[in-house]
Amino acid sequence: MSRTTLSERGDARMADDGGQHTGATDGLRRALPWVALAVAAGAGALLAVGAFLGLYVRPTSDDWCALWKARDMGVLGITADFYQTQNGRVTNAFLTGLLYSDGMRGPKLLPAFLVVALVTGLFFLGRAALRSLRDASRPDGEPSGLPARPPALPLVAAAVLLSALLFFAGTRSYQVLLWAPATISHTLPSVIGLWAVLGAVRAARSGLRWARTAAVGSALLIGAVLGMLSEPFTLVAGLFAVTVGVLCLPRLGWTRDRYVSTWCAAACLGLVGGLTLLYTSPGARWRRAQNPQEPMSAAQIGETFHDWWRLWQTIGGQWAYLGALAVGALLGLALAATGARGEDRAPTATGARGDGPTATGARRDSSGSGLPPRALFRVAVLLPLPLIALAALAVVLGLRSGYGDVGWTYGRTWTSFLLPLLVVLCAYGAWGGHLLGRRLLAPGRTAGRAAALVAAGAVALGSAAALVQPVYALTTETVVRAVSWDRQNARIRQEVASGSRDVAYEPLLIGGLTEPLFASTYKRDWAAQCTATYYGVDRIHRP
Repeated sequence: MSRTTLSERGDARMADDGGQHTGATDGLRRALPWVALAVAAGAGALLAVGAFLGLYVRPTSDDWCALWKARDMGVLGITADFYQTQNGRVTNAFLTGLLYSDGMRGPKLLPAFLVVALVTGLFFLGRAALRSLRDASRPDGEPSGLPARPPALPLVAAAVLLSALLFFAGTRSYQVLLWAPATISHTLPSVIGLWAVLGAVRAARSGLRWARTAAVGSALLIGAVLGMLSEPFTLVAGLFAVTVGVLCLPRLGWTRDRYVSTWCAAACLGLVGGLTLLYTSPGARWRRAQNPQEPMSAAQIGETFHDWWRLWQTIGGQWAYLGALAVGALLGLALAATGARGEDRAPTATGARGDGPTATGARRDSSGSGLPPRALFRVAVLLPLPLIALAALAVVLGLRSGYGDVGWTYGRTWTSFLLPLLVVLCAYGAWGGHLLGRRLLAPGRTAGRAAALVAAGAVALGSAAALVQPVYALTTETVVRAVSWDRQNARIRQEVASGSRDVAYEPLLIGGLTEPLFASTYKRDWAAQCTATYYGVDRIHRP
């Protein structure tokens, strides 16, 4: 006669179910890193090629003017020149002077710096966001269900793929990554803003008063610097800073103090101050005088919305951007699997370390923030995409006022809102992947887990594969031009050394940029004049 009691049989069934659950979790956890590694390796290889292509960058368009001004005027001289006679972008001029102070060495190394800085920044941003969510509590006081340590490989895959999409999925890859005048104005500001946010998060988590004070002061200074660097980024960053600052007011119940709102206010004040200095500069006034602006009519407003719609049609036509959602889903699945395994171990770990709901609540109190109230949470979740759309409209409006009806096609300026868009898409994907993963971890759903993993992995890998052709075309175009440019440069320098004052120059077009001898008259050809000054001759002409 069996001596097993009903209680013992129940315990045995529970242990068996737990083993099945753990087995399902372990199976997903074993497969996910390999998929994430494949995505990271594929996108990372593309970024490595892009960084290496920096060595093949040669002068074109604005490079010619920057080279001779940095050489003859120095850093402060070119900064004064931009402020007095060009466009008032003081920060832009200062960075240009530094970058071109040793010829083309700086522009050749800048792409590698941007790749490393952006990938690293996105990785730390994701880790900081996941840690903040882990420390937060749901309204009922339960743990957030996220692992103590965010999975590294899916985070790396997300950071690498988002960076590759930003650099190579758009319409102007050469300008976004390799052409220094555009990267200084439109890519670098996003990287600086990203690291400024990371500094603010670090100061908040430290709990030190002096660190928070320093972060607020830095936000003011960095805002002023960025306001004199890039008008499109200033518009986008200001819009996001105002929104976050309002949502994080203590009276709305998300935060317990005014640190976030104060930081955002300081950033906005700096941006407005920098943009005001830029707008009122003699160079900016001179530039506006060349193209006087009239008040926008109803027809022009309608055309602006039409440009904005065409911009989003262009972005939506690039399906590779779906990779941001897919790699986010991979991250969410990894979080679900790792978090579920942590919950399986929670009873003993909680008793040993005291990390139950009470401890979680203590962490929430010490950090000063948790999950927002339900209504505010819905607003925070639904608001990013409309906010990005509004930011894009502001950029298109500014481009149309400055460059006319073709302004919206300047793809290098889209970086200011494309990076937030990719981050938001990845976050939505991670949220959906986490919710789906939690459901699929139940015993008996092996096929569902496999299907979700294969689908997310296939789209992410397909997104990286879709970038191979643009990167190949960019590589071919850049290397072929570099070889031709080096040959022509050697010939020109030889002619100059022999005393020639009028040399032949064959335009070498790349990236949709202006080359010397493009204008109808030499007097209006600023690129040709800068090229002649760079070589120390009186004039250049076509062969």
